[in-house]
Amino acid sequence: MEELLALEEQLQIEFYDYSLLGRALTHRSYLNENPDSGLEDNERLEFLGDAVLDFVVGAYLYQRFPDMDEGELTTLRAALVRAKTLADFARLLHLGTYLRLGYGEAESGGRERTPTLCAVFEAVVGAIYLDQGLESVQPFVERLVAPALDTILAESLHKDAKSEFQVWAQGQYNITPRYEVIAATGPDHAKEFTVAAMLGEQTWGWGKGHSKQVAAQAAARQALDYISTTGGKMPPDPAGMASDDA
Repeated sequence: MEELLALEEQLQIEFYDYSLLGRALTHRSYLNENPDSGLEDNERLEFLGDAVLDFVVGAYLYQRFPDMDEGELTTLRAALVRAKTLADFARLLHLGTYLRLGYGEAESGGRERTPTLCAVFEAVVGAIYLDQGLESVQPFVERLVAPALDTILAESLHKDAKSEFQVWAQGQYNITPRYEVIAATGPDHAKEFTVAAMLGEQTWGWGKGHSKQVAAQAAARQALDYISTTGGKMPPDPAGMASDDA
């Protein structure tokens, strides 16, 4: 109970039904190792929270950008409710500290794993909704979304950099970019990939991320930044841009 009260302070929400909050923090692996605990895992709350987040974030964007078209609203919402963003929210709230995990899951880094943190954040949103309705969910979510949205807009993180780079490359050189994994470092549960964005044998950008897809997007984004800065001038050598800039 002390842990739940401490988490309430992080969330800035007082629950009526603490069993909902406890369920939101219970991973399936905990029940696998404690089958007689009488608890439920958080997967149903995760399902509900996912739907609530889509609505709340969509409504927030609709109100904030009255002149924005449906396509860009959709891409912004996708950037705000994707797994990495929601896991970052969970990290800000230290939700991993409060997770009930099985021993094996905890020992393998489950408290920092992006899918697990994304799921617990969605489950907490679902628990808040069932406990108090949208009137509590909306300010809770918007408090986290507002600064994340500013970052996404400032760095154009909602745009599909790979698609933009491909359109430019095919128009300029009639070449489709390819993405090559240069390095993979770290333990299995927290690997970091370095990916190069290539046109032929020339490297136009580098990117790093905890998945190959994220690293490839970062590499394409750096390639677009380079094109914007140089007007599309060919990189000066076959190695392209320095990976230290990624």
